[in-house]
Amino acid sequence: MQPQFLGRVAYVPTYEAMQSFTAERTDITPDKLWICEHEPVYTQGLAGKKEHIFNPGSIPVIQTNRGGQVTYHGPGQVVAYPLLDLKRAGYFVKEYVYRIEEAVIRTLLHFDITGHRVAGAPGIYVRLEDPRSHAMLPQRPVKLGSEPFRFAAGSDPKLTGPDFSGMGKIAALGIKVSRNCTYHGVALNVAMDLEPYSRINPCGYQALQTVDLSTIGVFVSWQEAAEVLANQLVIYLGH
Repeated sequence: MQPQFLGRVAYVPTYEAMQSFTAERTDITPDKLWICEHEPVYTQGLAGKKEHIFNPGSIPVIQTNRGGQVTYHGPGQVVAYPLLDLKRAGYFVKEYVYRIEEAVIRTLLHFDITGHRVAGAPGIYVRLEDPRSHAMLPQRPVKLGSEPFRFAAGSDPKLTGPDFSGMGKIAALGIKVSRNCTYHGVALNVAMDLEPYSRINPCGYQALQTVDLSTIGVFVSWQEAAEVLANQLVIYLGH
């Protein structure tokens, strides 16, 4: 799976291209990994609710068929779209999500930042007070038995809701699987204008703070962050 760097591209044509590629691919079609950034756009998932978007202003809102709620894409964010045949890769959707998150965690580690999973809330988060802290979260998912992960003791979000205390979201995840093939993907915030996040409940969570690498003191070019994330995705999504 070779990364293809598309540069800054419009969201809707890229979304349509992912759908077409997935619909037309066969058992022997090579997997793809598209890396890009988008002009400002809000994208709404299948579970999205209108009340989570308060004031889009001039930023378009696009309904999509990925999972999850509303998120924002804009300049300064690395967006990765793995177009992967899961049957050929040999693992299922839960493992796929875990591997994408692990690639983001390893990307952050490259920049000396510790990424965390929060139980019940896909994506990657950082501690706001100490982004380099390795201390485990009480609300983390943990690997148990043959499952990719389950909830740590006392942290079942079905009962309590995800706990974002002291956390900021730095990477959002939203996927679609059709005929065992994936599209949509993951977005890592590098150096963005974060104001548009204040106009929505990111991923459907009220007052969830969104951060980027520059906010937490890591000043790196989009290209460098994109190359590191692409390399990690190639490694962790491998067969």
